[in-house]
Amino acid sequence: MKLISKTYYCLLVIFISGKLSAQNFYKERVSRDNILSIGVGPSFAYLDNGGQYRDLNFEIKPSVSLALTKRLNQIFDLRATSGVQWISSGGNPSIAVRDAWFAEFASFTAKGPAYYFDIMPSMNLIGFGNHMNRSLFNLYSGFGLGIMNVRTQQTKSFNSEEVPTRNQITTGYIPFRAGLSYRIGPYSDIGGEGTLMLTFTDNIDGNIGFNSFGDHLFQAQIVYRRYFIPKTKD
Repeated sequence: MKLISKTYYCLLVIFISGKLSAQNFYKERVSRDNILSIGVGPSFAYLDNGGQYRDLNFEIKPSVSLALTKRLNQIFDLRATSGVQWISSGGNPSIAVRDAWFAEFASFTAKGPAYYFDIMPSMNLIGFGNHMNRSLFNLYSGFGLGIMNVRTQQTKSFNSEEVPTRNQITTGYIPFRAGLSYRIGPYSDIGGEGTLMLTFTDNIDGNIGFNSFGDHLFQAQIVYRRYFIPKTKD
């Protein structure tokens, strides 16, 4: 009787294990074509009153991003990214520069958050058909179109007693984004990502025409990426 019970128990364990393995194998055959990404890292803004960039004399501020990516095929993805980057004027402008700003009634200082949202297609250097078959490393890049809302407090001098004025501007921008990902698990990657946001304005900081270019944002982030399957109704 004991022998029969042991045999039955062994067969039951083998059957359940085999069924679970089969279910797991079948589940992994369904590619996880959606990726949720969270990024955080340093950033800076190229502004007319941002500082002396050739001398690396400018302010570094934090940035945060959240992205949802849909894999279209083995090579191309479609990605939506939103986030916030804090910007600030900086540096130590000369007396001549300050006089020019004063004559133009331009802002000496500007600081605050820049909220952004963009959509862009991106391309993977090493394509893959299933999330389980992706390479250990991968390089991706792309560009798209976005909208940004910047809210700053600005002053027309360096006088500490001046009350800052609140300013707000909304502009479009073109994001250029590239990253290197490293596979840390069957469903997870970690990597580094750089972003350049070319805005369509030179008035984010309340200071126009001092530099040769418009106002643009730069980011360097550590990014965690998670592959998932959306829940479906039974």
